[in-house]
Amino acid sequence: MLGKLARQHDPNVLVGFDHADDAGVYLIGPGIALVQTVDFFTPMVDDPFTFGQIAATNSLSDVYAMGGQPRSSLALVCFPEKADLAILERVLAGGLSKMIEAGCSVIGGHSVRDEEMKFGYSVTGLVDPARVLTNGDAKPGDRLIFTKALGTGVISTAIKKKAAKQSWIDAAIASMTTLNKNAAEIISGHVEPGDLPGRGTTDDHFAVHAMTDVTGFGMIGHAREIALASSVSLRLYASRIPLLEGVLECVRAGHIPGGLKANREFAECVVGYGEGISEEIKTILFDPQTAGGLLISVSLEDATKLTQALIKSGVPAVEIGEVLPGGKPLIAVKL
Repeated sequence: MLGKLARQHDPNVLVGFDHADDAGVYLIGPGIALVQTVDFFTPMVDDPFTFGQIAATNSLSDVYAMGGQPRSSLALVCFPEKADLAILERVLAGGLSKMIEAGCSVIGGHSVRDEEMKFGYSVTGLVDPARVLTNGDAKPGDRLIFTKALGTGVISTAIKKKAAKQSWIDAAIASMTTLNKNAAEIISGHVEPGDLPGRGTTDDHFAVHAMTDVTGFGMIGHAREIALASSVSLRLYASRIPLLEGVLECVRAGHIPGGLKANREFAECVVGYGEGISEEIKTILFDPQTAGGLLISVSLEDATKLTQALIKSGVPAVEIGEVLPGGKPLIAVKL
């Protein structure tokens, strides 16, 4: 819909909505720019505190995906008029716990009465304009690294149907409440809180050309955005893509969220499957993720070094594919 509106012309807009990037970037002075994003949604778990943590983690992710550091946030609340305010208090407390972990100050917010609860944040961060990571500069020969496991969508659906095992729930919640902070700091050179991006405390530097977080459009949807914005094609290796515990069981049992079906209907036309790719794996590649991992396009020379650095910092990074010259199919999925 944004594409149908009149175009604004502001030279300070470094990243707008032209290529469906994760957040907007606005230059405010020499060597410094704002990263701005917003996200909110309905509960996918029963515990209010955990829901608040998940919503905050998800809202922060887009700033990290642009190479930025979150600095301030505004809470967005939709809450039923007659519901227990103690529930909202726990949601807000959960969100605040993750904002504190991120070093991001909650400075206000807005609430409206709504029959269905919704919660999230508008987040503003800082980034060095020379080191913004968009989804549009992946280069042929790059390797693709992913930092979390897939499957929060189908597991969340199983939770709503009271069909999820506790071990599946625990693994999904652990993923959805893990900030992409560590990974972003490794990529930007171990930036310490209080430093601007680009002023790291070590000499580590990785040739990361493009990055996005895998969230609502699923692995294929976000990979498609990188491919289109960068005028390249991608090859993904299905056997290397990590899955959360219980994911295949959820797919086989039919716990398929509506967003997954919509993602598949929209984006499967650009995918070419190799022999031996199961229907379950094809399905999960379109699973909408909440607070998903970072998908990183990095030079071949730095791929192993970056993967090892991420793993050393506690990020379960895996090389899952490679960038190819533009061609058809746009995304090839092999075993």
